[in-house]
Amino acid sequence: METVIPRKLRPDGRGTRLDPPNRFETVRQDAFDDGWGTLDEAPPPPATVLIRDATKSVISRNDSPDLGFDRGLNPYRGCEHGCIYCYARPTHAWIGMSPGLDFETKLVFKPEAATLLERELSRKGYQAAPIVLGSNTDPYQPVERQLRLTRAVLEVLERFGHPVSIVTKSAGVLRDVDILGRMAARNLARVHLSVTTLDARLARAMEPRAAAPGRRLDAITGLKAAGIPVGVLAAPMIPGVNDAELERILEASAKAGASCASAILLRLPHELGALFEDWLKRTMPDRAAHVLSLIRQTRGGALNDAAFGSRFRGTGAYAALLRARFHRAARQFGLSDAPPPLDCGQFAKPPAKAASAQLSLF
Repeated sequence: METVIPRKLRPDGRGTRLDPPNRFETVRQDAFDDGWGTLDEAPPPPATVLIRDATKSVISRNDSPDLGFDRGLNPYRGCEHGCIYCYARPTHAWIGMSPGLDFETKLVFKPEAATLLERELSRKGYQAAPIVLGSNTDPYQPVERQLRLTRAVLEVLERFGHPVSIVTKSAGVLRDVDILGRMAARNLARVHLSVTTLDARLARAMEPRAAAPGRRLDAITGLKAAGIPVGVLAAPMIPGVNDAELERILEASAKAGASCASAILLRLPHELGALFEDWLKRTMPDRAAHVLSLIRQTRGGALNDAAFGSRFRGTGAYAALLRARFHRAARQFGLSDAPPPLDCGQFAKPPAKAASAQLSLF
């Protein structure tokens, strides 16, 4: 069934219209009617601002029992895709910005990502394990076309023979099939495409600046044709919004060339709950209360559950049914839920660049 999004309520290219204060702020500002009618004026569309990050490291570590990896790399903080449901939105509060519009308009980029990565991989005692690109924000969001930080990172990983797994919802990943193809031939690379819905109208409302669903399926086909193992991530599954599409998403992805699949239930940590609820009431006022009720049924009566073991899966009958449907559909369409491991045994520090011919004379 096609989701009808009222035209007048669609964001102007952004996922949210709100910029709530982050949870660490001690001072907040509220709009005040001064009698001049300024609150009735529509603000201009917010522009995207790029901010340099002076970080001294790029590999982030985690010890979460819910994740199948212990390290990730994100060349960007914030994401212009503007997905209203993005669990990473609250991380913008850590750098003093709002998880709302700030998250999708104030993008922090790491210009030295490749250089810092090379330094970290060269450290004595470093032990290789797959690095995940896109564990927090999309490595192929629109700004990557200009900055090419993800490609520079891949070039370093290829030189070191270091395995990498990519998570993205952008067809822009096809730009790097040359590097990824060579790495995949050595069992060093895998890509997971996030396909949240096959309904273009719903995708436009939920993920205003991400690739259209058809483009993501095309990307799966292109990656498969280039010999790159590719899977589908049907996430997040939102009760009453896109979960009815689960089987169709897996079927379409399998036909496009995906070999493995996973699915994650909607998560609404910290400020994200209020942002998502506002979006839901604006875009789907007729079913907002029902959707929120279904979410609470999967989260023990709350909008979010941060506990390890249940935060990705949910609890209760509705969540259990969703998991059963996923496993049945994955079997039906030949999709594995446990892709073969990447090879960590090829990791080696590349030889130092040869000295110039002139210097070699001395």
